Amino acid sequence: MAQSQRRLVPDTDAGKARHGKHKLDELDAARVARHLVAFEPSEKVVADLLETARLSIPGLAPVSEALKVQRHNPVCIMALARKSRFDPANPVGEGFIAILPLNRLGLEMLALGSFDATNLDLRLIAEPGERPAGIYMWGVYGPGPLAAGMALFMDRMSKPPFEDVNFYSRPNTDVGVRFNQVLGFKRGTTVGSIEAPNVWIFNRRRSGPLFDTYVPHSGEKNIGITIARTFDDLMRVAAIRNSVYIGEQECPYDEEYDGNDLSATHLLAYIGDEPVGCLRVRFFAGFVKFERMAIRKEFRRSRTAFLLSQAGLALARKKGYRLAYAHSQTRLIDFWSRFGFRPLEGSKKFIFSDFEYVEVVADLEPDPEAVTIGTDPYVLIRPEGRWHVAGILEQSNSRPATEPSIKKKH
Repeated sequence: MAQSQRRLVPDTDAGKARHGKHKLDELDAARVARHLVAFEPSEKVVADLLETARLSIPGLAPVSEALKVQRHNPVCIMALARKSRFDPANPVGEGFIAILPLNRLGLEMLALGSFDATNLDLRLIAEPGERPAGIYMWGVYGPGPLAAGMALFMDRMSKPPFEDVNFYSRPNTDVGVRFNQVLGFKRGTTVGSIEAPNVWIFNRRRSGPLFDTYVPHSGEKNIGITIARTFDDLMRVAAIRNSVYIGEQECPYDEEYDGNDLSATHLLAYIGDEPVGCLRVRFFAGFVKFERMAIRKEFRRSRTAFLLSQAGLALARKKGYRLAYAHSQTRLIDFWSRFGFRPLEGSKKFIFSDFEYVEVVADLEPDPEAVTIGTDPYVLIRPEGRWHVAGILEQSNSRPATEPSIKKKH
């Protein structure tokens, strides 16, 4: 890892680094994107960046190896630059983040300690578009404010084919160790039956889908999302929206509560056990509509809005939808574009509740295991969003079909 990550890693003893202070999956890409830009570098930019970084990163791979990997899979190297200095016509990099998307054999070689990151065998690297078995952090060079570019990197890694794939690292300097700790990596892992005590891992695998990640009273301050299922949950949703739309945006009560809340699904986001955000989702025959996203003011520097949007899309895909639709405030179009939304062709801007809006749409690829006719009937009667967990009605399967109410009539 680079020795220039000074904004994220203070020059203190490795043991003093606060674990997870800038946890990878909680970095705010939207805020960073106002100041930094990430781009796919040319071979010349790669060569120039590596020569500069070589002064800070011991054991850096030769330029020829980096170019070999980039030609094999261009996603492997992402360049960073300050927006104020960036010229799209003549892009010049100031930092970079380099990864190796490992296939299964590559990940096993890494765990065995026989993976040579300076003399690479391309047979161990995933092909373009292929979902890797693991993502190896090959090198990070981000002097000064460029260290925040990790948020832009995570934004890219949150999309297919990289979503939920674990990160792996082998830091070779004290600064690299501290950098790993600050980003939430943990030392030691297991790949299949192979123990790898010297490989660091950032675990991104979830036990359930993104729309069902909230674990009550876990003691962790992670962002968790669930579907509102009780009246208490709906009260939490209302409290968040009251704070944001009625309190901050001065929306009239009758316009905020428009009669659609009881015909919608509500996603509810927590940080720890504190409800911090919500998203309303309504399902129509040919499309899903996202509405009323609200994040409490004091939590807007978290990744709650990003994860809520992803959760809404994951829920829609799980239900087999191919088109998402929303009304975006004009000031938020860039935010929604990060999830594939684009202005609806031929639509015009319109105003309601004192803000200007535009129609936006996004194409969706249904989940390979989408809930549909033909799905196990016991799955279809499980609680909304809990299709991956056995429901209470399945327990009744242990009782015979005695039809007690029918027999009483006769």
